[in-house]
Amino acid sequence: MPNEDKMDIDERYKYLRIRQRLYRLANRKERGRMLDEMEQVTGLDRKTLIRQMKKRKIERKVRRRQRGKSYGAAVDDALRVIAETLDYICAERITPNLVSTAQHLALHGELDVSASVLGQLERISVSTVRRKLKVFARLDQWHLPRRKGPKPPNPVARAIEMRVIPWDEREPGHFEVDTVHHSGPCAGGDYVHTVQMTDVATEWCELAAALGRSQRVMEDAFRRMLARLPFPVREIHPDNGSEFLNHHLVRFWGEAAQGIQLSRSRPFHKNDNRFVEQKNFTLVRAYLGHERLDSVAQTLALNALYDKLWLYYNFFQPVLRLTDKTPLSTQDGHQRFRRTYGKAQTPFQRLCATGILSQEQRHALEELHAQTNPRRLRQEIYSLLQQLFALPGATPGQTENVLETLIPCLPAPKGVGNPVILSFERTIPVQ
Repeated sequence: MPNEDKMDIDERYKYLRIRQRLYRLANRKERGRMLDEMEQVTGLDRKTLIRQMKKRKIERKVRRRQRGKSYGAAVDDALRVIAETLDYICAERITPNLVSTAQHLALHGELDVSASVLGQLERISVSTVRRKLKVFARLDQWHLPRRKGPKPPNPVARAIEMRVIPWDEREPGHFEVDTVHHSGPCAGGDYVHTVQMTDVATEWCELAAALGRSQRVMEDAFRRMLARLPFPVREIHPDNGSEFLNHHLVRFWGEAAQGIQLSRSRPFHKNDNRFVEQKNFTLVRAYLGHERLDSVAQTLALNALYDKLWLYYNFFQPVLRLTDKTPLSTQDGHQRFRRTYGKAQTPFQRLCATGILSQEQRHALEELHAQTNPRRLRQEIYSLLQQLFALPGATPGQTENVLETLIPCLPAPKGVGNPVILSFERTIPVQ
């Protein structure tokens, strides 16, 4: 039997305990067949197996006297010098080369080893070397940093509920949030990110550009979107990115609205944010592609473009909305659905149908819709795109002032003490 197929001691005892129950109930002929099988499986001789089967309880005996050290101080000294020489590489790499490295160091007078020590270095196991290397690496402060294991979990994320916003959510204000990276082929340095919020009930979208992903620019992007959002936010549902799940933004959402719900998607489940993920292409990649944007001028131009795109999409772009999802029985075990879509409507039409807007807000939005020429608006969007792509990127070696991309502090609405907190009930002014 190959070594990798052999049982270890614990597996062998577990197997014998299972077979012992059947062995005691079997007759003489059946016991003989069982002993033949156990000989082949465990590799033990027949007499040993019979003694084990007669025991009241099969278990490992506790060792009365602990085994002494197999390798003395001379092996430890040699291993310490070899490990230091090879910069504390892993045991799997160092063990096969212990003898050759010891002989090479002996030629240069760095190590004095005898024939017995060389013999011990030749038969020492990988696990023993691994245990000793842990001790040696702690004593030596000057060595290459090794991987410390998996990244510790985000304490902020662990305190936030994981859930999926239902696809048939009818109440406006439940927003899926995501970012789109405009790094181009190289992700080095700071570059522009698009922050997007998509309402599940109405598919109303808010877009903002941020240079980098620091707390300052991310908070500014959210303030920019909240300033023109005509209805209150009830839930923010991002993925598990640290640009969303940190103490600063949790504090910001706690100050920006009372009773807001923070939730997050499951790790490695992009479909939990399926509404905003779909808009990442239709509203961002379809217009901007995969070009690199990394300058202050490009960030300002992109925000000007998003101001026009906000009006064009939310007021003039009809979108389909799922109205029914019926499960179908399948033969291969995969769940499939028959999906039914309702009449295509713009997010503004869906928002008005919910009745969440006040009369003043609805009148202002309807007047903005009536005064906007959608054909001319589309021409302005493509003109801004050409201007954006004509702008130069950041010059290598020159610092860009990210503060130039931030919006100025807006005055506080009535009843709000903090002048930088925006109101969710703010009415969209008529342009």
